[in-house]
This record gives sequence, C-alpha cells and structure tokens, in this order.
Amino acid sequence: MEHAGAEPYSDSDKPSWPPVTIPGQLGHHTGEAPPTANDGAPDATSVEQPAEETVPDPEPTPGSALLDELRAQIAKFVILPSQEALDAVTLWVVATHLQPAWQHAPRLAVVGPAKRCGKSRLLDVLTETVHEPMITINTTPAAIFRSITEENPPTLLVDEADTIFGTPKVAEKNEEMRGLLNAGHQRNRYVTRVVGNDHTPHRFATFAMAAIAGIGDLPDTIMDRAIVIRMRRRAEGEKVKPFRSRRDIPALHELRDRIAAWARPLLDEAAELEPVMPVEDRAADTWEPLVIVADLAAGSWPRRARTACARMVATEVEVEEERPGGARILADIRRVFVAQREADSLSTDELLYHLRKDAEAPWAERGRNGLDSRDLARMLSPYVIKPGNVRLADGTQRKGYMRNKFLDAWRRYCPTVHPVDAGPTAPASG
Repeated sequence: MEHAGAEPYSDSDKPSWPPVTIPGQLGHHTGEAPPTANDGAPDATSVEQPAEETVPDPEPTPGSALLDELRAQIAKFVILPSQEALDAVTLWVVATHLQPAWQHAPRLAVVGPAKRCGKSRLLDVLTETVHEPMITINTTPAAIFRSITEENPPTLLVDEADTIFGTPKVAEKNEEMRGLLNAGHQRNRYVTRVVGNDHTPHRFATFAMAAIAGIGDLPDTIMDRAIVIRMRRRAEGEKVKPFRSRRDIPALHELRDRIAAWARPLLDEAAELEPVMPVEDRAADTWEPLVIVADLAAGSWPRRARTACARMVATEVEVEEERPGGARILADIRRVFVAQREADSLSTDELLYHLRKDAEAPWAERGRNGLDSRDLARMLSPYVIKPGNVRLADGTQRKGYMRNKFLDAWRRYCPTVHPVDAGPTAPASG
C-alpha cells in the first residue's frame, strides 16, 4: 500500500533538503542557499525569477493526531531542551512500535550535566509508552541478549548510565554492555556464546532500540549511534505536572495501545520506505526510522522531523569531542577556591595541582598523567566557563580561571558545597 503524502519526501529525484517555510519567519526557508552578494545591483535572474514556492504539508493521517497527543503528554511531565528535541522524542517512541521494519535501531541518549535535569522522569514516561519496555537495572548483558528476539525485540531502558560508563575503570568492567549497545544499533549483528553442558555455540540477537540516560556524555561509540537529548535543570518559573503512577499510567498505556494499533499494520510499508534525509552516513541511519514515522503520519510531521534532524545533528557536530565531567568538577573547583581563601583567580597549573592532589577525587587517575588543561577546558565548556589571562597575587599574568566566572554554575549545580555570595578575602599566596 502506498501511503498518501509520502511522495514529496521519498522521491530520490527531488532535492535532498526541500525548502519549507519556517513558521513565524516569512520569506525564510530551511535549506535555502545564502544570498549572493551583488553590491545592491539587481541582476536579471533576481528580477525575473518568481518567489520560491513553499512545499505544502501533506494531508494528515490519523497517526498525525496520535503523535500530537503523545507529544502533549510528554511535555506535560518533562521540559525538553527544545521543541525539536520534543518532536524527536515523540517520533522515537512511536518508532519503537515498528522495530521489525528498521535496519537500524536508534539509541536515545538522554544526558545532562548534573542531577535533577529530568532524565529519569523522561524515562518514566518512556517506560509507559514504548513497545515492550525492558528496564536494565541490575540486569547482566547475558540476560539482556537472551531476552532479545528478532521477531519482537523489546525496548531497552538504561538509567544512571554514568554508573556503568562514568570512569575508565568502571567502563572497562562494563565493556560487554557497551558492546551490546553498539552492536544492537544495526540489524544482523549477533553475539555468540556457548550454552548447555556440552558448551554448544549459540548466536544471540542484539538488535533493539534503547534509551540510555546518565550524567555527562556516554561513550563516543554510543553517542555516535544516538539521537542526543541534552537535558537541563528546570529554571525558575518552569512548571511540570508531577508524575503519579496510579493516575497517569493508565492514560499513557491507553495512548500507547492506540499508537501500536495504528503503527503495526504499517510494518511492511515502513520497511519499504527510503526517505530523503537532510543528513548523511551514520546520522542518516540513526534518524531514518523517525523520519519514516513522520512520513507515515504526514501533516506537519515530515517537515518537523527533518528540521529536528538537521538542527540536532548540527549541534552534535559542533560538540565533536567528548565532554565528560558533570557537576563533580564544579564542586571540586569550588573546594579549591575556598581552600585558597576565595582568590580572585587561579592559574590553570595551580588549579590542576590542587584537583589532582585530592585523594578522594578522580582527577589524578584521569588519562595517562591525570587531568590536564585541555580536558579541564572541555569539562567546563558546557557551563560556558573558559580559561583566559589572569593576574596572580605576585603580579604576573598566566593562563587561568577567574572565580566570578564560576558563580552562576556553582549556584545552579553545587549550591550546598559552600555558599558563593560572600566576596573574595585574602588572595592565595604563590
């Protein structure tokens, strides 16, 4: 069955990123080329060519209304970092109900710089709306891949992933879990284990969609296979509805069942679609199931899915390198400044010396020679804290960090370590 409205987004002869009007911005289109400078003089092309025609949204299907309803339910309990992120999470949930159709099983990486950013609450909502949720707390990798079937894979839900991958030593102990999550991104990637008293080799399937939540970035190999949702702590005035199991779960289950009833008859059609994507390579593999769901639902969803894909992938491209850390680094730097009598600034070398000297902190064991200046800068980057030239107590200038650059982050992410309202006292010596 050919789905009405899919053609404008699945025709390989059309541009890979068709221009569509950006709501609220007349005359602006996603994907349009920047204007060519001509010193203000009109040329024949600009005068005679008619205005670019916008692509109308296809007629919505019943699935479009279901996606709208699911989106509203998610937003009721969780504040996502952007409207595009909310669209992406909505599409991901629906995609779990069509897993047998996909070649790739996108991971949903729900990460944040500290606790209380809404990561676990989002997983609460996902648990009640995805297909066959499998919560992996205290579950061994062997038990997980023995629970995955090719005909009807579950949806893996991994919370507190920082306890699995947080430090190199811990990550080394959980290498099998990372291998499982990496392999399960693509269909027909199996693990072989011996079973029974006669130790007969047996292949186990790994293909299953997974949502993974934790403080700080996940391992690069997982982030590269994921739709990344970078959660933030709620600001003053941002309100959400408390999640209450007895009251809210029945309504979410009823919506989940209606989504499944709409999606399941479309399995064969979903498997055949090859939509035009605004990104390439692994990013396209990861986002393709979400875009196909959007094309099946039609209405505004095909346009919104591609907008979310293009913008969120571009954001992750800018990140490029791993950004570990979390609020622990802020708290430990706060302690250093207190120990140094609230100095106005500290050189990078001095700050690193005190961080690595703390026997209770992980910084001496980070990397080959302990935490270095480059890694420190990467860890502080999410908090918009950068090194610069600072004047020290002896009058010299060196690269370092100013105390006042940390104040806002300290108040938000580690307010109980030490109060930060008091001004600096005597500067540190040396």
